[in-house]
Amino acid sequence: MSASKHILFGFHAVTVRLKTAAASISEIHIDQTRRDQRMRQFVERCKEAGVKLVESDDERLHKLCGTHRHQGVVARVSALQQHHSLDDVLDEVEAAEAAPLVLVLDGVTDPHNLGACLRVADGAGAHAVVAPKDHAVGLNATVAKVASGAAETVPYLMVTNLARTLGELKERNIWVIGTSDQAEKSIYDLDLKGPVALVLGAEGEGMRALTAKTCDELVRIPMKGAVESLNVSVAAGVCLYEALRQRGQ
Repeated sequence: MSASKHILFGFHAVTVRLKTAAASISEIHIDQTRRDQRMRQFVERCKEAGVKLVESDDERLHKLCGTHRHQGVVARVSALQQHHSLDDVLDEVEAAEAAPLVLVLDGVTDPHNLGACLRVADGAGAHAVVAPKDHAVGLNATVAKVASGAAETVPYLMVTNLARTLGELKERNIWVIGTSDQAEKSIYDLDLKGPVALVLGAEGEGMRALTAKTCDELVRIPMKGAVESLNVSVAAGVCLYEALRQRGQ
């Protein structure tokens, strides 16, 4: 596989690429033993899109994507053109006269958590997900699989200096709100209808001290049971969907 080619696997991730950029798919390997309705419908969609299909066995599929959780579908794809910078994304949002909604992840290194966060961000209409280059996981096939296509639709931007980036967001009059178990205010106490960046840290460790210090305000998610914290993707869902609710969906 050339350096310009990438792997997507699983029905959701590959189907979204078929819908959004079928021309970027060089070939799709399918499990030659699967003849169920889901696979038949998927094959028909591939044929309608004019994508090359290759029948393969489980061993070949596993070798291509590195896991047996491929659902019998593995695609070789070209990388899609990404937004060049966070500024580009925000310029487009502001040109559309919308209030930016950004999710910032500090310390999320598990690809399953990142994939779930991207899926939530897509569902809630977030305009971008931002993470530091040296303290986060990058996009890979596992992230794309868990994201169920959201890795194709939500800009994931990795920045060199997260604190500086948060400062630049504030210069754009975007309210930077961090989450902390120790905060006095609840996420439900805030007005999230304006330009907002929601900052979440990894489960357990939370945000780094400098990140928390850079935020305009810290809030907590109310916890009424015995557990002390939520998984980062669940916390992202709570915060983003509260913003969505306030914005009138």
